[in-house]
Amino acid sequence: MRHLVLPVALISTLSLPVSAQEAGEDDGLSLMEEGARLFFRGIIEEMEPAMDDLRGLAEEMQPALRDFVKEMGPALADLVDKVEDWTAYHPPEILPNGDIILRRKTPEEQLEEPQGEVDI
Repeated sequence: MRHLVLPVALISTLSLPVSAQEAGEDDGLSLMEEGARLFFRGIIEEMEPAMDDLRGLAEEMQPALRDFVKEMGPALADLVDKVEDWTAYHPPEILPNGDIILRRKTPEEQLEEPQGEVDI
């Protein structure tokens, strides 16, 4: 019986810190989850008035957008059919008189890879 006391005592003392660490990690994880939940709830509450305003703006703009699509849709579809490769053109330029021009790239410019970030 004496020879069992030492291994049992050794195993129990070694397992105590492990179980304490596991309990601490679980509590920390649940606290992190609760903090994230509260953070996102706060963001949602702060954004709710802005989202309501955006919804109202979308409802106001809906008739105008429908008219725009009805009038400009065929013209835009025509333009898309005429231009085979959009990468063969520079971005549109607006001239001081209000004209909009699309310049075709030269063959050398078409072979060049775009460098840096592309602004969209």
